[in-house]
Amino acid sequence: MYVCLCKGITDTQIRAAVQDGASSMRELRNTLGVASQCGKCGILARDIVRDSMGGLAEANQQLFYAVS
Repeated sequence: MYVCLCKGITDTQIRAAVQDGASSMRELRNTLGVASQCGKCGILARDIVRDSMGGLAEANQQLFYAVS
C-alpha cells in the first residue's frame, strides 16, 4: 500500500528500511524521503516503523533462549 504519495513510498519499502537498520523517522526521512514534502504520511509511516520495530524485537527474542 502506498504510504507517501508525494514520493511514491510503500509500506513494504518502509518495513525493508527498518530491517536494514532505520530506527527513527529521521533515518527513514533521510533514507527514503518519506514525510519530507507535505507531511500527511508522517503518522502512518511512524506507526509502520513502530510496528516493524516491535516485530523485529519479537523475532530477536525467539532467537535467544536460556541455557540451564
